[in-house]
Amino acid sequence: MIDFTDEMVTALDNSFEDRMIVEVASASKAGMPDIAFKGSAMAWDREHIAWWERSLGTTFRNLQENPQCCLFYRNAVARQVWKFFGVAQVFTEGDLRQQVMDRTVQAELDRDPERKGAAVIVRVDRIVMGPRVLQER
Repeated sequence: MIDFTDEMVTALDNSFEDRMIVEVASASKAGMPDIAFKGSAMAWDREHIAWWERSLGTTFRNLQENPQCCLFYRNAVARQVWKFFGVAQVFTEGDLRQQVMDRTVQAELDRDPERKGAAVIVRVDRIVMGPRVLQER
């Protein structure tokens, strides 16, 4: 079972304010990789990470084809580094989309004034720090 530590929840929820933006690695069905910054990443609950996907670009397309992804959090000052591996769900409408948008930092919403974005919620299956697996389903 995955259960984010309090330290992880705090780090993820303050990542935008602390300028420690989470990076998301995704790949198309054909295997072409991509990495993107996600300034709205948050601990959705103790086993999910969510973000507002405002650009609807490569990450959005990749996750629709292949929901496997890895989120990378690094704070050099606090010496925190975690990789979160999991499976994403993309919500282009509905209650979960609205709930993620409601919890998204204003600076990210300001970059999507027409609110055309989608919500992404990742069920985390494994958390790694360096060579160590911290948690795994």
